[in-house]
Amino acid sequence: MTTPPAIDATGLTKRYRDVVAVDRLDLGVRPGESYALLGLNGAGKTTTIRMLLGLVRPTGGTVSLLGEAVRPAARAVWARVGYLVETPSAYPELTVTENLAAVARLRGLDGDAVPAVLARLGLEPYAARRARTLSLGNAQRLGLAKALIHRPELLVLDEPANGLDPAGVAEIRALLHELAQDGVTVLLSSHILTEVARLAGRIGVLDHGKLVWDGATADLVARARPRLSVTVRDRAAGAEALRAAGYRTGNAAGEEILLTEERAVRRPDDVAALLAGAGCPPTRLAVEQDDLETCFLRLVAAP
Repeated sequence: MTTPPAIDATGLTKRYRDVVAVDRLDLGVRPGESYALLGLNGAGKTTTIRMLLGLVRPTGGTVSLLGEAVRPAARAVWARVGYLVETPSAYPELTVTENLAAVARLRGLDGDAVPAVLARLGLEPYAARRARTLSLGNAQRLGLAKALIHRPELLVLDEPANGLDPAGVAEIRALLHELAQDGVTVLLSSHILTEVARLAGRIGVLDHGKLVWDGATADLVARARPRLSVTVRDRAAGAEALRAAGYRTGNAAGEEILLTEERAVRRPDDVAALLAGAGCPPTRLAVEQDDLETCFLRLVAAP
């Protein structure tokens, strides 16, 4: 018998009057996979996550989690799903332990659940603190603890590293890797692209509610290609000399010429000699490397 996808969304759409927040989105996440949704502010990430979790009713399309359709009457699936969406909530006057105990009682968990998740999220030093006194980072840890306390099969996180210092980000990264090794499916959204590259095996890029990229993280990272940046005083003459020699020139601003072919990147001295011989000596010659952010912005056609 074939195992159903952990997340299966088909034609998922959300309109707010004349605004289309999510536009006919098809999304599939396999069991045990770590998948990240990327997008600029307003791209539809949080709306998508809220629809997947049944927190927002879709205008169109269908969603199933762990093989069960998401609809108002479907309750059994939530015992297998943990989530943290946007700002974590807590009872401000209760301590960290009391907040977690309340969640444990609602989920029918035994008494060992709270100490275990306190240790797992590094919250033991703050166990007796009232939630309203926590820093933003520790409030985020408490939100994660509530999402993980019942050991879910599917974990959905919206900006899980929000408010955490670098050490906290590293701890959450290690935790999510550990969960993935245990077979937990993780869907997360984040604007920290370098962290996404370390956490997710597959990435979906949203732009104006549409999925414009869905593929392996390694494939997106591979787009971060090296290039040779050449600056000359007469760009038109320099570009013509390079094209006459068989080089493909890319668009760039001002006097800059971009070359992405391997031979140009490996042998910039040949390019310099060619331009000097054509009467267009370069005033600047540099091998540069795209980063993940550049690749992402190129996908969403951001200025």
